[in-house]
Amino acid sequence: MHDAHRIASVDELRELYRQPSRIAAHKERPTIDAATRAFIERSRFAVVGTFDADGNADVSPRGGESGYVRVLDDQHVALADLGGNNRLDTLTNVVSTGRIAFVFVVPGQSETVRVNGSAWVTTDPDLLAGFGLARTPKTAIVARVSSTYVHCAKAFHRSGMWDPAVWAELSSTPDGAAILACQQVVDADAVAIRELLERGYEQELAAER
Repeated sequence: MHDAHRIASVDELRELYRQPSRIAAHKERPTIDAATRAFIERSRFAVVGTFDADGNADVSPRGGESGYVRVLDDQHVALADLGGNNRLDTLTNVVSTGRIAFVFVVPGQSETVRVNGSAWVTTDPDLLAGFGLARTPKTAIVARVSSTYVHCAKAFHRSGMWDPAVWAELSSTPDGAAILACQQVVDADAVAIRELLERGYEQELAAER
């Protein structure tokens, strides 16, 4: 679409914003410290950013009990692949480009930890067994950290992410089944799709225990 107000340069963009605070400007680190390590290893949810060989971006959620992410040393993080829809978008992108970015989340905490770096997919049996999961994953993503830093809590505060009152306010939001029904991905209504999804979730999660 045509936008007469489109910003054309970084200099033009920077003119609109104040300079970052000293903390924001200097918080980026090339290695994982003890506190960051503890945060990552207790994290139960992560958003994973990758891109394919053509530069198309992808963002995918990952989650599990504390321990599905391991900090191997001060520059390496391993994330177990616990299984999903088998599209393998994230894994394919990592194999293709060797780049990755994470945002790690601990439920109830509004600051998050960001990690950027290079990455590869491994089947190393010792590394996979080291997660100590009930079902050993087929693969894991190993990332070599190029930068890590704490991201501020403003987005979580603004969104009411951990506020039950906000959850209630948004309870009528269409769920995944309603979206799939609207898109006519399968010939079924939202109720049938919801039942199918829930049954699949139960079966696959039970197999991991």
